[in-house]
Amino acid sequence: MLGKLNEKQIEDLLKKQVTGRLGCHADGITYVVPINYFYRDPYIFAHSAKGRKIDMMRKNPKVCFQVDDIQSVFKWQSVIAWGKYEEITDFDEKQQAMQGLIHRIMPLVDKPAEHPHHAIAEKESEIDTKIEVIVYKITLSKKSGRFENS
Repeated sequence: MLGKLNEKQIEDLLKKQVTGRLGCHADGITYVVPINYFYRDPYIFAHSAKGRKIDMMRKNPKVCFQVDDIQSVFKWQSVIAWGKYEEITDFDEKQQAMQGLIHRIMPLVDKPAEHPHHAIAEKESEIDTKIEVIVYKITLSKKSGRFENS
């Protein structure tokens, strides 16, 4: 059976997952990339080093975000959401967002010390400070969800 997710199911899936795909578009190019995130309605919080994704979102902050839970070819849920990219520059908000990411991601990391380039490590001294970490949020304005359960 194919169907639409209701609002609660959409919220639950966004909260449950930790990796989604971010779609951005600028200068005639569309770019879709996986990101680690955490969700607190209506925001997707994430971080990144400077690169293509950040450059594109700075040019065009309108983005699309997709997350799914695929148990089999005929048993899955998927949410697509649209929103606006915004870099977090306020120190306190940036700290809170990074703490949220750390709390969400760390339980899923086998060896945190091996990932200092993500600005996530067991000890702050292990974080690679040569890389500028850009913390951002996507303010979601529209969400849609579908499922198949055969």
